[in-house]
Amino acid sequence: MVLARVRGTVVSTHKPSSMEGLKLLLLEKVDPVTMKGKGDFVVGVDSVGANAGEIVFFVTGSSARMTETTKGKPSDATIIAIVDAIEKDGALTYEKARPE
Repeated sequence: MVLARVRGTVVSTHKPSSMEGLKLLLLEKVDPVTMKGKGDFVVGVDSVGANAGEIVFFVTGSSARMTETTKGKPSDATIIAIVDAIEKDGALTYEKARPE
């Protein structure tokens, strides 16, 4: 699983019918301590209802096709969780409810 921040949406009008209705989001990988973006982006299928600005976990490869949303779909990256908090060495580095 990889941590990322949802940076926006991706719209595609020409795609296989199996991909119609799937929400595509632009994800930027983040450092879990500083919460700063790494400048490394990927497009992921949203299986959990994530929104812009949220921190999420995404999976890649064959794991990306193991959700109910992506089963049998040509996905290589799927968002599988919205993160509520990150703690390292007893200190919170991220908390969803806390403004940044």
